[in-house]
Amino acid sequence: MSDTHCNLIAGRWRPGAHARENRNPSDPSDLIGLYACAGIEDVAEAAEAAAAALPAWQAQGTQARADLLDRIAAAIDTRAVEIGTMLAREEGKILPEAIGETRRAAQIFRFYAGEALRIPGEALASTRPGVEVTVTREPLGVVAVIAPWNFPIAIPAWKIAPALAYGNAVLFKPAELVPGTAHLLAQIIHDAGCPPGIFALLMGQGVDLGPALIADPRVAGLSFTGSVATGQRIARDAAVRMLKIQLEMGGKNPMLVMDDADLPTAIAACLNGAFFSTGQRCTATSRILVQRGIHDAFVEALAAQAMALRVGPALEASSQIGPVVSAAQLGSNLASVQLARDEGCEVLGGERLNGPEGGYFQRPALFLSARNGMRVAQEEIFGPCAAVIPFDDFDEGLALANDSAFGLSAGICTTSLRHAGAFRRGARAGMVMVNLPTAGVDHHVPFGGTKGSSHGSREQGRHAVEFYTTVKTTYAFDGAG
Repeated sequence: MSDTHCNLIAGRWRPGAHARENRNPSDPSDLIGLYACAGIEDVAEAAEAAAAALPAWQAQGTQARADLLDRIAAAIDTRAVEIGTMLAREEGKILPEAIGETRRAAQIFRFYAGEALRIPGEALASTRPGVEVTVTREPLGVVAVIAPWNFPIAIPAWKIAPALAYGNAVLFKPAELVPGTAHLLAQIIHDAGCPPGIFALLMGQGVDLGPALIADPRVAGLSFTGSVATGQRIARDAAVRMLKIQLEMGGKNPMLVMDDADLPTAIAACLNGAFFSTGQRCTATSRILVQRGIHDAFVEALAAQAMALRVGPALEASSQIGPVVSAAQLGSNLASVQLARDEGCEVLGGERLNGPEGGYFQRPALFLSARNGMRVAQEEIFGPCAAVIPFDDFDEGLALANDSAFGLSAGICTTSLRHAGAFRRGARAGMVMVNLPTAGVDHHVPFGGTKGSSHGSREQGRHAVEFYTTVKTTYAFDGAG
């Protein structure tokens, strides 16, 4: 365990000035490993190597990129249990969720292997005789990727895969809490034959590496997923040199439960959306808006099932919910539970649980009789906590759903086509779910939100080309006339 896992810079595994411990939130006494912390000078070296390697990488053409991404996808699939076990061990997802996320990462790389061969362009007739116009997409250049801890392989995959597919170089900075999964992914990318310099792994403190990535003149774009406060700082700093940015930030996602909803469907959607993955998803259902006619029956059934969920170690087969990711996050969650009481909610659950290994376990929490203006109904908690808010009719429910600084995901449970259609049109969110959890999206379609949730072009699917390429318009005169 004394060996330190290194950063990958210019195709070589490099130690850092110091190392950071990686510990298991299910059992904090379990030291997973030591991971090197990169410094500002490492960012500069990685950026220089990336810029130098780009011409040869782009000259290889699209088939070479597609083949690389196919090899990466195959390796992730082959090692899915190994990677999923690491993910569960360091982040706290239960093992089936962690393996599922890993296989999704493989699907993402495989999807972009195909997209590497389908980079769009246009040939247009000019308004001038004898002139031809073509519109092509070219790689952005060196791209920085800053990923969060809650999806340690899926989110890096949906940033790194399109960046490579469209001919860019990647400087990957993972979250400090999950270096193990990032290191395994970097090994796979390196061993799959990615040219030296085209992919770099830079582990360490975001407070140090983030500003260095933003300021480096060789970095042409930065894709970030994380907190609102950090995203806002990135936007301010990036504006100084007009750096192209893509920001995915918070959510306070509503689920409307209408009187006409199928009760088991609604309960399953809210249970999954609010509490699976320990509620540590930006798309989690954190506001459950329930029409009064079904309110009492719904709350009784939801509460019974939520309080019965088995919370335990991520690698234990009987666990349905794993630990909170860290002691700091658990403390923040517990403070939100107390805030809900102080604001006048009846709180069910939410207490810290004494797990077998002293891990960071928390019972799911429901904040009953909440009002939409409460802080616990407006501020992102990022834990297994959901506010339950009653409403009278559809118009009021839709207004409450939209009354938020965020606009990532929104859902409705109803058997009415009229209500479903009106909600799809009226919800001010980037993603809308009907009779499905607010969390849980496909890998081949756009991901992103409105208002304070997102800034810049969409991630995932074919829309990723908007961020990772730049458009060039070419005019050619054939010399006739």
